[in-house]
Amino acid sequence: MKVVRSDWSRALLVCGKCSKKLDGGFGPKGRESLAKALRRHLGLEKGRRAAMGVIEVKCLGICPKRAVTVIDADDPHAWRLVDEGADLDAVVETLGLIRR
Repeated sequence: MKVVRSDWSRALLVCGKCSKKLDGGFGPKGRESLAKALRRHLGLEKGRRAAMGVIEVKCLGICPKRAVTVIDADDPHAWRLVDEGADLDAVVETLGLIRR
C-alpha cells in the first residue's frame, strides 16, 4: 500500500447535495457554497498543501431545509447543520477552527 502525505491537521466534510440545493447561500454576496466560503474565510490553500481540508462530499443523508450538513472528522459523533447565510465567524467558532 502506498501512502500520500498531506499537510492537513484536520478535515471537514461538507454535504455537496445540501450546498447544491441552496445554490450558494454563503460568503460576502451569498453566492458561494459553504465549503468554498469556509476555505476563503479561513485563508486555506488548495489541496494537500492546506493546513486543513474542507472537502465537499456527496449526500450525507440528513437533507435539512435551508441548511448544510457538516461533519468534523475530529468529532464525528456530532454532525452540524449550518443554516443558509450563517455568519462564518460563528461557524468557525462553533467548530473550534483556527482562522489564519
